[in-house]
Amino acid sequence: MFKNLNTEALGLSTGQSELIELALSFGFRGVDLDVVDFSAQVKEQGLPKARRLLDSAKLKIGAFKLPVRWQADDETFKDDLQKLPELIGPAVEIGAARAITNIEPASDERPYHQNFEFHRQRLGQLAKALEPKGVRLGVGFSAVAADRAGKAFEFIHTFDALTMLLGMTPADNLGVVVDLWQLWASGGSIDLVRKLKTQQIVAVYVSDVADPGAEPEKQPIATRRLPGETGTIDVAAALALLAEMGYAGPVTPLPDSSQFAGLRRDAIVKLAGEKLDAAWKAAGLSPSGKLAASAGR
Repeated sequence: MFKNLNTEALGLSTGQSELIELALSFGFRGVDLDVVDFSAQVKEQGLPKARRLLDSAKLKIGAFKLPVRWQADDETFKDDLQKLPELIGPAVEIGAARAITNIEPASDERPYHQNFEFHRQRLGQLAKALEPKGVRLGVGFSAVAADRAGKAFEFIHTFDALTMLLGMTPADNLGVVVDLWQLWASGGSIDLVRKLKTQQIVAVYVSDVADPGAEPEKQPIATRRLPGETGTIDVAAALALLAEMGYAGPVTPLPDSSQFAGLRRDAIVKLAGEKLDAAWKAAGLSPSGKLAASAGR
C-alpha cells in the first residue's frame, strides 16, 4: 500500500501541477485523480501532454470519484452510465483502477427494503459498466446521526450492513472503502475489516477523533482529525492489519479541513504527510507499505 494525497480531502483546491508538486514535496507516493478534469485536458491537449507531469513524477493513481449520478432518476442514471466508459477512458490509460462512491444513510422516497434492492441493482450495473475497463468500485457509508435526521426512512449506516449489501450484489469488482473514522463512528472495530478478502478493499481513509471521550455516533464530521491526534482510533494497528492482509492500494488522510484555518496549503499538506509518516512507522511498515522484517510480524 502507499501514502496517497487527496488535496480536496484537506480542504484545498489545486490544479494537477500543484497537486503533483505537493505530493512529491511531502512524501506521498500517489494522488487521487479528478477524471472529469483529466478527460477535458486530454480532449484539449491530447493524452501524451495531459499525462506528462504524472508520468515524470512517477506517482501512482490512488482513486477517483465515480462521475455518475447513480442515485438519481432512471433517465439521468442511464445517460451518465452511457458516458462513463469514454469519460474515464483516459484516466484508465494512466493507471486509474479504483473508483469510489458513497451511499446515503437515509431516504425520503424508499423504505429500507426497497432502498436495499434499489442500491443492489444500481451498484451491480455500475460494477458491470466498470468491469471492461478493469476498474474496481469501492463503496463507503456515513455513520453520522445528523445525516439521517429529518429523513423518513433510515438506511445503511454501519459497516456490517454495507458488506451485507455488497455481498448480495453479484459483482467481482465491487468492494468497500475502509474509512476508519466512519468505522469508529458506527461502533465498529478494525476486526470487521479482518473478515474481508483483500480484493474487497478498494481504498482506505485514515483519521483520528478530536475528543477521546466522545460518543461515536453523535459526533459531527467536524471532529475528524489527522492520524495520531488523540489516539482514539488506532491507525497504526489498522495499517499493520492491512499490510498483513496484503492490501496494496492507497491510504489517504481524511481530516476535517476546519482545523487548518490560517495555515498555508504547503503547511497543511506537510502536516498531513508527517502524521501519516508517524502512523506508518508505528505500524512497522517499510516505505513501500509492507511490514518490515524488524517488526517481527
